[in-house]
Amino acid sequence: MKTSSALLFYLIFSFLFISCDSKRVFDTYKSIPNAWHKDSIVSFKIKPPDSTQTYNLFVNLRNTNDYKFNNLFLIVEMVFPHGKTLKDTLEYKMADPNGALLGTGASGIKENKLWYKEEVVFSEAGEYTVNIQHAMRENGKVNGVIALEGITDIGFRIERPSEK
Repeated sequence: MKTSSALLFYLIFSFLFISCDSKRVFDTYKSIPNAWHKDSIVSFKIKPPDSTQTYNLFVNLRNTNDYKFNNLFLIVEMVFPHGKTLKDTLEYKMADPNGALLGTGASGIKENKLWYKEEVVFSEAGEYTVNIQHAMRENGKVNGVIALEGITDIGFRIERPSEK
């Protein structure tokens, strides 16, 4: 009897937690073991549910206090089902002027939800691929940071836009 009560509580809690995020269409993370190598590409395969709706796209990441930069440069590439590719180099602010890391989270891990694209229509039927790679460099150096420390997870999120 005790096990079934716990299971029922878990199912109700899970349902309530999931239903609170009604804008979510796709939301997946991939872990970065140790440090994020400059040649390592994190890929997400996406099959959008509706080709007539608009969606907002985000890069999500989790970082620790080992992240030592004030910003983050990413190369984000979207490969369409029929071969077209869009590639963007994006910069995000990761710390305030005092050096305190931005993001949510009370522990040593901060979570950041970073805008990628707004009001996107997935007009082609089929599977899309999103590739994310870091493009960090230290000031005054030509070569990129080989092993970017402090990033623990990279995610990609698709949301329905807020009602206007």
